[in-house]
Amino acid sequence: MTQDLTQASAAELGRLYAKGKASPVETMKAVLARAGTLATTVNALCHVDAKAALAAARASEKRWKKGEPRSPLDGVPVSIKELVRVKGWPASMGSKLTDKTPVDADAPVVARLREAGAIVFAQSTSSEYGHKGVTDSPLHGITRNPWNPDMTPGGSSGGAGAAVAAGLGPIAIGTDGGGSVRIPASFNGLIGLKATFGRVPAWPPSMTGDLSNTGPMARTALDAALMMNVIARPDARDGSALPADNTDYTRKFGKLPRKLKVGFALRLGDHPLDIEVAAMVTKSARDFAALGCTVEEVEAPFSFGEANRAFVVHWLSALQHLLQVFPEARHDEFDPSLLAGAKAGLRYTLQDVVNAQVTRRDLTLAWNLFFEKYDLLLTPTVAVQPFAAGTNLPPGPDGKGNIMWSPYTPQFNLSRHPAATVPCGLSRQGLPVGLQIVSAHYKDALVLRAAAAFAEIHPLKFPVLPEIK
Repeated sequence: MTQDLTQASAAELGRLYAKGKASPVETMKAVLARAGTLATTVNALCHVDAKAALAAARASEKRWKKGEPRSPLDGVPVSIKELVRVKGWPASMGSKLTDKTPVDADAPVVARLREAGAIVFAQSTSSEYGHKGVTDSPLHGITRNPWNPDMTPGGSSGGAGAAVAAGLGPIAIGTDGGGSVRIPASFNGLIGLKATFGRVPAWPPSMTGDLSNTGPMARTALDAALMMNVIARPDARDGSALPADNTDYTRKFGKLPRKLKVGFALRLGDHPLDIEVAAMVTKSARDFAALGCTVEEVEAPFSFGEANRAFVVHWLSALQHLLQVFPEARHDEFDPSLLAGAKAGLRYTLQDVVNAQVTRRDLTLAWNLFFEKYDLLLTPTVAVQPFAAGTNLPPGPDGKGNIMWSPYTPQFNLSRHPAATVPCGLSRQGLPVGLQIVSAHYKDALVLRAAAAFAEIHPLKFPVLPEIK
């Protein structure tokens, strides 16, 4: 076997297994070896269960030899963000304060992936409680971007993003409360999907409530679609889960419906935007015209300032709950930015929270009406390129930290619309830039089809990393 199996997509691995040209055991051994090589360079995985992974790979190999795979993902290695429960592993949350006793049940997505034969082999790093858009934590230290280890992979699912980009499994599970799947997917050159809220069931409930979503991160849109075919099934433990709709997310893949009407918004409001990101995303919007779409420049239908304030109130008022969960004597063990955010959340009044909920309803209505007119919305995924690892903010135009570096993603957590990111190329620094694709509620499959069609004309070659020192 001469092909580097760590560089194959999940769909490619399935085809190789079916033809007997590779085996799940070969793949798992290659991924585990690579994980050891890159452990300190990238620091994407905080727990690797090699023994169980190899046992699962041997079982998968037997199924493929019999011609009885459980799904196209049978034998494919997948990592799980540490905010998502995996039976037998601690729910560490990137925190020194959490109970490290192994949990006794899989989260719904983990259970579905196991049923499909995927090999749940590792836990990926997150910022503490997923509270920020970069990935470092008091528990695990700094996670780095495989494209350039001096740079952040984004967050909070930065370990998941870095793992997939580095060849540590072609697919991963992340969570997204304000962009935490889409930001690291953008910074690492991946496809990442935040589905319509409730489409992918979650348990236990997130501290951030219905802002939070569990979703796929992958090298290709087809792999993300294969994951959705498995994980987008209801689970009784999630009271907000949508009913099964039997969607095949791979159907008519790579080809868009005729005459789609696409809105393109370079900015959602008054916020800084990297000039290279702006140029690359603008070109990408033109490419959708080449794909047969009608593309129009549009304005956001709702005040960016109001939307941003509403999101901050929702987010920080949720974080303050951690101050009640853990004794005050241990609060100095929190990430300083998490502690500051939680304390800021204490200052909101009941009226502030109610006003934020009203704003959220108004924002959702505005975007619903927008999607009555447009099939898709295109925006940058992130307003900046990947910035220095170990920092919370990129530099702003005034020389201070740019607190508005991710203005595009949180709106659609508030509105619950499906939103994906797809790579649209590399900057002059050789760093990935992402294009965000959004659509109406329940049109998750259309979002992935659009990502696939676009990716076909924008292929991305991933870095090969073992030689990095």
